[in-house]
Amino acid sequence: MVLLAAAVCTKAGKAIVSRQFVEMTRTRIEGLLAAFPKLMNTGKQHTFVETESVRYVYQPMEKLYMVLITTKNSNILEDLETLRLFSRVIPEYCRALEENEISEHCFDLIFAFDEIVALGYRENVNLAQIRTFTEMDSHEEKVFRAVRETQEREAKAEMRRKAKELQQARRDAERQGKKAPGFGGFGSSTVSGGSTAAMITETIIETDKPKVAPAPARPSGPSKALKLGAKGKEVDNFVDKLKSEGETIMSSNVGKRTSEATKAHTPPINIESVHMKIEEKITLTCGRDGGLQNMELHGMIMLRISDDKFGRIRLHVENEDKKGVQLQTHPNVDKKLFTAESLIGLKNPEKSFPVNSDVGVLKWRLQTTEESFIPLTINCWPSESGSGCDVNIEYELQEDNLELNDVVITIPLPSGVGAPVIGEIDGEYRHDSRRNTLEWCLPVIDAKNKSGSLEFSIAGQPNDFFPVQVSFISKKNYCNIQVTKVTQVDGNSPVRFSTETTFLVDKYEIL
Repeated sequence: MVLLAAAVCTKAGKAIVSRQFVEMTRTRIEGLLAAFPKLMNTGKQHTFVETESVRYVYQPMEKLYMVLITTKNSNILEDLETLRLFSRVIPEYCRALEENEISEHCFDLIFAFDEIVALGYRENVNLAQIRTFTEMDSHEEKVFRAVRETQEREAKAEMRRKAKELQQARRDAERQGKKAPGFGGFGSSTVSGGSTAAMITETIIETDKPKVAPAPARPSGPSKALKLGAKGKEVDNFVDKLKSEGETIMSSNVGKRTSEATKAHTPPINIESVHMKIEEKITLTCGRDGGLQNMELHGMIMLRISDDKFGRIRLHVENEDKKGVQLQTHPNVDKKLFTAESLIGLKNPEKSFPVNSDVGVLKWRLQTTEESFIPLTINCWPSESGSGCDVNIEYELQEDNLELNDVVITIPLPSGVGAPVIGEIDGEYRHDSRRNTLEWCLPVIDAKNKSGSLEFSIAGQPNDFFPVQVSFISKKNYCNIQVTKVTQVDGNSPVRFSTETTFLVDKYEIL
């Protein structure tokens, strides 16, 4: 058996982890893996496929493939046995068979792959031996560390004992009005025992404290080091090098504007004795050709009372939602009172709400496939050209009352093709060459800035740019459910309260 390479790739042929056991170029292995999905025949259950030069032996793992690339004259039975061992190794290091988890433990997997195959030939190892070899557990190292820790503890205890003895000797000498024995050096005069004991005591006690390195003195001459925050030639050259490697550096002014915008949208909250958190999370999945596959939204009102004199209160809820949300109150809340008067109060008016603890008093849920309910629509149009793909992406805010902050639209890119060429863009972008993604960043999307577009060109195929993921945060909730008033149970006197509203993304994908 001659095994050329082992790889974990997506169903589109994108390599996540690849280990070559013979000398092969990166372009060669990426080309072989990119051609792999096109060679499989749908509807036929096989575990291998061949070309004129190589054989692919593969095993599906949820959304991924474990692929071995071998020569055509290798033993297919040995190939399948090796493939099973490779497939058993991956769950040992990865909790989930997902792309992010595989990428995070890529080096652990490569080390394990090297224990299975050496120079293209299978090693006679099993899963337990691979685990032992990769851990490199050393009994001698454990013994050495235990001995060193014991010595350190004994040294610290001895230093404290010496310090106590010196302090006691100094106190006895002061009590008798005598000088404690000095600690003079050879040929030097004797120093008074009290001061010497104090100095030694301080020295010993200081050894137990963490040492802080003194600040280095600034040289008087000109410095040639790279200064953080300076806009000299060194910084410009460093940025140019990053750009040449495909990295996109956002200017400091843009980052400053973004941080200022974020601060402007998150003013400090004055928390009263009665404070409520209104939080909503959305999970949304759309098709790339249009159509809402599923949208689910969960919301909750959390009540926190920090003063027990406001324990017996009622919340006046204003529900202006017209989308058909399903409301549900806490079991201890009077459901009839809420249904009749939109008031949240306890079933027993004599009891009080818990103090200094968050209590969920009302929650709601909305599940729909109605396209008009999508808060932010994303339209991605990749079209093939002679040199690759021209991608046009546009967004549109359908809920004018919303204000979305820190919006990031993440578009996956093909690996090994370099940086995209940006045409037109509303907002800013970041290219992550390590994760092969393009992040379209928009500080604010609201009624005044409800639509925008991005155009870029890059080598690849239309399927390479999905799924598109969206993240944002908003200080206005989607379902328009608010607490407008808080009153005491006795006398209906109004109570001051504060509210914190958050609308977050749990999952927002265009597949």
